[in-house]
Amino acid sequence: MRDTKTKIAAGLERAFAARGFAEPSVEDLRDAAGVSLRTLYKYTPSRSDMVVVALEYRNDRYLERVFSGLPVDPEAALDVVFERVAGWMEEEASHGCLFHAAVGAAPQDPALQELLRRHKTEMAARTAQATGLAGREADLTLLIEGLMQSWPLLRAEAVESAKRLGRMVIRGK
Repeated sequence: MRDTKTKIAAGLERAFAARGFAEPSVEDLRDAAGVSLRTLYKYTPSRSDMVVVALEYRNDRYLERVFSGLPVDPEAALDVVFERVAGWMEEEASHGCLFHAAVGAAPQDPALQELLRRHKTEMAARTAQATGLAGREADLTLLIEGLMQSWPLLRAEAVESAKRLGRMVIRGK
């Protein structure tokens, strides 16, 4: 059962990341998930549920990628976080943040708004914990979101800028 749910979540995530939230038909999503329509609806009874399952799966993958095995030194940890966010942008999010895109596609959906809030809050909290910057989550959110927004235009320059600003935050505590 767990393998089927993971397979569905992974396929849905790929489909939404590649084609957005409005374009893929239910048949497209079924094909991306690699299951029958009956199985897809068993695990995700509505399109909204499909989006939530895909985003929860993406959240778990993202957090694992960004935070696994960080250095102990706060500055080094923050540098690695920024590098991994940039790597994610290059490999997984060339169209921008999928969480923001989901809310943009359904701005009145409270479940998606909550998922976006939870994702960004957890990202900031984990970064603060890894860098000893508890209480500076808003600063860290601004740096990470700024990196994500400027990365498509500035790439390596955006990463270096985020690192410089991050060191200022750490040293200025």
